[in-house]
Formats: sequence, C-alpha cells, structure tokens
Amino acid sequence: MSIEATARIVADRTGLPVLVSDGPLALRRTRSTGPGHKVTVVGAMSAPLGGDRLAIEAEVCEGTRLTVDSAAATISLPGPTAEHARYDVTLTVGEDAVLHWLPEQLVAARGSVLHLRTRAELAPSARLVLREEQILGRHGEQPGTLMARLTVRRAGRPLLDTELACGPGAPGGWDGPAVLAGHRAVGQLLVVDPAYADKPLAPRPLGPTAVLTPLAGTAVMITAVAADARALRRLLDEGLAAAAPDLHR
Repeated sequence: MSIEATARIVADRTGLPVLVSDGPLALRRTRSTGPGHKVTVVGAMSAPLGGDRLAIEAEVCEGTRLTVDSAAATISLPGPTAEHARYDVTLTVGEDAVLHWLPEQLVAARGSVLHLRTRAELAPSARLVLREEQILGRHGEQPGTLMARLTVRRAGRPLLDTELACGPGAPGGWDGPAVLAGHRAVGQLLVVDPAYADKPLAPRPLGPTAVLTPLAGTAVMITAVAADARALRRLLDEGLAAAAPDLHR
C-alpha cells in the first residue's frame, strides 16, 4: 500500500507555530547550537517505497533563522509495484530570513525509482544554505534510479534550475566521464547570500572531483562527486568553508 504524506514547518520570530508530522515524516524540535530554531526530520518508518508520495514544506518568515537536518540517511527502496516514488521539498524564505537545509544523504537502493523535486522561493534579502547528497546504492550494491531536480527563485526570478538523472533507465552517459565518471556519491551545496553581490567569488577547483562555481547574482554552488558518502561530505564541507567561512562550523 502506497503512502501519501506531507509534513509542514513554519518558523517565525515567536518560535515554530506550525510543526506538523505526517506518515513516515516525523518532525522534532531540537536544540540549536547557534541562533534561531532547529528542526530534525526523523524517519518513523521505511520510506520512500515505490508508489509513495512524500512532501515537506518549510516556510521561514521575515527576520527568522531556521536549521533543518535529519537524524539519519533516507533510503529509497523498491515497493510492491513498479511505480516510482516521489519526494517533493518546498522551501519559502522571507525577507532577512535564513534557512540552513542540511539533510543527511539520500541512498538510492537497488531496484528503487525515486523522483526528487526541490523548490526554493527566496525573498531578495533571504539567505540559504542547501545541501543535497545522493548515494547510488548501498555498500557493494548496484544503484537504484534517481531523478533529482533543484529549482531556486530569488525575488521572483530564476536563480538556478538543475537536474540529474542516474541509475538504470537514466539517459545514456550518466556514469561516463562527463557526469559521474564511475563515482557512486554525488552532491551539491548551494549558498545564497546578498553579500555576494558586492564581493563575488571566482570559480575554482576544490580538488580533482569538486568545483566552486559562482551563479549570476548572489549565490555560489559547490558540486562534487566521490567514491563514498564520507568523502563527499568532506568535499562539500571544504567547499562551504571556502564559500562562506563564517557559516562553517
């Protein structure tokens, strides 16, 4: 039996007036090591399975700071039918608000098919740190199929729209030298900050399998591939330290 579930977070200056868990998406208010509020996503059951429709919606109101992380990796698994699973993330960040969206890795297990869609809508003065890490298969396992798309709009205008398809059934070349080159961990870390308008960063390599790329306007993207999850996290952390040292803990 497939699951449809939508969890919701609203953070404002008074706290977390909306914190709604649903199905396998359990939201927990946790202690923040810095300013602002923190929410941790805890998986209440195995999900997403084939056919599931999961969603998280997070809104950070004006002048508020929110960090969202997860307690463990999310594992996409095959379900009782051949239908793909969907996981939709919708983020809204208001004026002078800050969102750090830092979930753990998404693992595409063998036989699974997942469509991941992340959308972020940012006010002109909003700041965002968003990390996505995808692991193709568990240890020693062939990968599942993953279709991941990230769309970010700032002040109502497009800032970023990128898509990655990999695993069985993905367009040819996904594992070739121009894309993953045989690596099984891929990730990106996006930093949006109005300060980049006055102090833009130059593009630079971060080793042989990672790069820092400035985007038009007020953002930089760190993109990396690696042999495993640990190496990928190290590359993205190094990229964050280079792009925004005051945010790197």
